[in-house]
Amino acid sequence: MDGVYLSWMITALALGVILLPFFKPPWFVITIPTFVDFVRRYWIHILIVFMIYNAKDFLDQIDRILMASAGLDMTPWVYAIEGNMVLWVQQNFENELLTVFLTHYYVTGFMFICYVSIFYFAYFDDRWMADRITLSIAWVYLLAIPFYLFFNVRVTGDTIPEMETLAYSLTPEIADWFRRIDPFSNAMPSLHIGVPFAVWLCITRFDEDRRWNRYRHLVLSYVLLTSFAIVYLGIHWILDILGGMLVAVAAVGLADRTAGPWWSVFDERTINARLVTVLTNPGKAWSIVDRKIRTTLQQYRRPTSRETGALAIIVLILTTSIITWDLTHQSLPAGGVEAPQGVEAVDGWMVTMDNRTEGALLVVHDLSADSASAIDIVQPIMELDSPYAISDSLLVMANNTILMAVDINAPEIIVMNVSVDSPEQILIAKTPSGPAIIMLKNGQISAINLEGEQISMPTPEIDNINTVRTAGSEIAYVTSDNPTTVYVARIGTSGAIQIEIDAQATHEQDLVLESWGTPVNMSNAKIVDLAFNYDHIAATVNVTATDRLVLFDRDRGTQWLASDAKYSVKDPSIGHGILAWSVKDHLNPTNPQEKYLDGEIYFMNLERNITETLTSDEIEQWGPHVLENHLVYFEMDDEGIVTIEIHSWQPELKLYSNIVMQLGTLAALVLVFIHAFQRQLEAKTLKIE
Repeated sequence: MDGVYLSWMITALALGVILLPFFKPPWFVITIPTFVDFVRRYWIHILIVFMIYNAKDFLDQIDRILMASAGLDMTPWVYAIEGNMVLWVQQNFENELLTVFLTHYYVTGFMFICYVSIFYFAYFDDRWMADRITLSIAWVYLLAIPFYLFFNVRVTGDTIPEMETLAYSLTPEIADWFRRIDPFSNAMPSLHIGVPFAVWLCITRFDEDRRWNRYRHLVLSYVLLTSFAIVYLGIHWILDILGGMLVAVAAVGLADRTAGPWWSVFDERTINARLVTVLTNPGKAWSIVDRKIRTTLQQYRRPTSRETGALAIIVLILTTSIITWDLTHQSLPAGGVEAPQGVEAVDGWMVTMDNRTEGALLVVHDLSADSASAIDIVQPIMELDSPYAISDSLLVMANNTILMAVDINAPEIIVMNVSVDSPEQILIAKTPSGPAIIMLKNGQISAINLEGEQISMPTPEIDNINTVRTAGSEIAYVTSDNPTTVYVARIGTSGAIQIEIDAQATHEQDLVLESWGTPVNMSNAKIVDLAFNYDHIAATVNVTATDRLVLFDRDRGTQWLASDAKYSVKDPSIGHGILAWSVKDHLNPTNPQEKYLDGEIYFMNLERNITETLTSDEIEQWGPHVLENHLVYFEMDDEGIVTIEIHSWQPELKLYSNIVMQLGTLAALVLVFIHAFQRQLEAKTLKIE
């Protein structure tokens, strides 16, 4: 557990214990045995709190993938309504000490309210209040789920120009903790308001003898201060506060209606006896369960509006769950590939080096086809490390002696077949006179056209090139003499533009790496990978401690770190306004957690400057390739099987999802109609009686 998080939790729990005498009923005597006894009497209440905590983490992972796959972003609408009101608050009240205080208060205070609100009522054995407050908090989370999954609103500090996420960037450790637990897109509704406001409403509504007046006043004060804090810290919109209050109102109403049925089954005072019956007399236990099932089924044979409404909700949940599953599984493995070793892709085409039993083979997929089926092409005898490249529909392949080119639209026709001497790398550039095939060997670059004729290059005397990339008619390369300089030149011209890449991070981030035993060494920094187009250059720079991703804007001449400077990045790919990379995010080598040992795929929308998480799991992913309509990447499952995953930028529901959605819509329409009709008849009957 992180040190800062542990400090917040201990502070919240300690504060709750210290304030026990202040909030206790006058007749209650605080004793040590009571601390042990209340767990036995309220263990299900405590379990609900822990289930909510774990469910929130799971839903955040789903939300990250949904945002990346479907782009369900409602932030522009909220921004259009509110404008810069929250920015005014931050700019007029910003103070360093206030920022520090409110950041710690933001987390510690919420833990205090969530845990202590249930702990107090359970410890003082006020079951009436404990039952309703526990369910109210649970209902707040349940009601917020649809908003978090399908009504994504980003935090204000990531949306409004000039606004800062003061809490999220207070220190590197705090920033890293927030980035791990918060997708930054769950602003609406605010749980920091929803949960405490629900607690306050519960006390106001159900505390008939006003024994909890002191605590009720404290919770209201917390709500008011938190409303200011979440706006000031650059986290929430004012509409998020309104959303949290509305969710709280609905949650308290639902808690009152469901408290009887729920606790009649899960009351700790009776459930232990039921468990004993199950263990000692399973026949009797089954007869009780069977009788309840029969009674429930009998109710649904002649349903009232209550049963019809429950059926409508079940249909809605099932339909939404299936569609959510489909939207979070938009990546499909490429067929016809046994053991992929490498991949090159351009818009519409993907070429994979496949390690088959009969030898190395290039497998071509037409990504524009619905089936993305493999295409047979004529090719030379290849090795697993043989170079190849693709541009438009031109595929160029080489072994130690032969270079061959094929037009994939006519895969059986050889466009070019010339002798070569063991090229290490092949690239394709575009010139006014046609494609230029560029080869790298022993640090030197040469180029030929499709007729096999030599093409003059802007690097005639350079023999220490270690990284080279092409984009259109431009070529970018890095030499061993200047390992942090990118040279950009145009084929057919002389000279090159020099761009110095700076991978320097903040001093605080460097200190974190040093504490991990991996100090930064900028004097030995070197570019290890490169991707570029006419607008940007993306370079991964090794600084000994880690590989950092630097993004350079060629129009503005500015550059910045595109990913967290502490975590190692590889395989940058850029194109069509998207920068993608793989990273072992959140991995602390001094305290490695299993869920962070695998690589994940991230991508940035360069126009909006928003970073999304495409994968969020414990499976290794790497090697992304950005295409116009797809993102291609490697994936290795727990059994070590490697596949090529093809992710579509445009969310596409599968056939079964479309059928489920249509049937679910029709079923919901019928059930809602019947429910409304039954409610009116029941109301009419009740009025007559």
